[in-house]
Amino acid sequence: MTTTPTTRVLAALSATGLVLAGCGGSADENATTAEGYPSTIVLGAIPNENSTNLASGYDPIVEMLEEETGATVELSQASDYAGVIEGLMAGNVDMAFLGSFGYVIGTENGAEITPLGAVTESEDDDPGYHALGITRAGDNGIDDLKDFAGKDICFVDPSSTSGYLYPAAGLVEAGVIDSASENEMSRSLKPVYAGGHDASALAVKNGDCDAGFSMQSMVDRTLVENGELQRGELEQVWESPKISGSLFVARDGLGRDVVERLTKLMTEKANADYLRSQGYCEGECLLTGEDAWGVKPATDADYDGVREVCDLTEAEACRG
Repeated sequence: MTTTPTTRVLAALSATGLVLAGCGGSADENATTAEGYPSTIVLGAIPNENSTNLASGYDPIVEMLEEETGATVELSQASDYAGVIEGLMAGNVDMAFLGSFGYVIGTENGAEITPLGAVTESEDDDPGYHALGITRAGDNGIDDLKDFAGKDICFVDPSSTSGYLYPAAGLVEAGVIDSASENEMSRSLKPVYAGGHDASALAVKNGDCDAGFSMQSMVDRTLVENGELQRGELEQVWESPKISGSLFVARDGLGRDVVERLTKLMTEKANADYLRSQGYCEGECLLTGEDAWGVKPATDADYDGVREVCDLTEAEACRG
């Protein structure tokens, strides 16, 4: 397993960020549909470890938005949240799907964006999820986070909410580290950045890391269902507080009326039940590649917990 360098959120534009910035997007902001929306709406997103095909995870939502708004919806792919956020700030991305950490970093660095709604796993659940601290099952001397000290520990990426930021807060509270700075982390344990929640969990399973962190649904369901992990192979030794869910946002430059109407569309019609009933998808209705039923209302205040974790950990990525 190769340790990758820290990716700094909102650092200088990556090649992907430049592609996003050049995507025209709503270049002619005066061009509108009969319904009053921009004639072209650019939706920015990044692939995640649950879906290798970005487009397939968004097709039902894209088709619904095109039908409801009369606009052409273009899906614009980036390799990281920095590219998406830069696109929003430049006015070349109109809507985006962000992790909670990406949203907080964007707002802290001047992105004028409004939550349209956060994804939830089922109609009866509130948005949000948990991160897990995991190790191989059996007696390996790791029973809680205190035992992570001095070990090879798998994280997802330094800009990951559940794969780094919340785990770092747990390690601070357990007295393993004083802060989430790279120097402090490396003094107290041996961090390995796996690049994905699936990769982090599988690295622990395969013995490349003594322990690690991954989102709960990846460990409990996704890897088990696709046959890459057997139940009982990994042992949970820590669970994070509930983390605010990934969310759709819109740039405020679209205008208050358009943002409010998009919010209504996303929270009322961007869900598996409605999309399936209208023929936008059949059987398993993929939404963003996450294990998601649909979108429920969200506000900026819902993400104050992420901001508090940033303050606690002093993580470098939190500074943008």
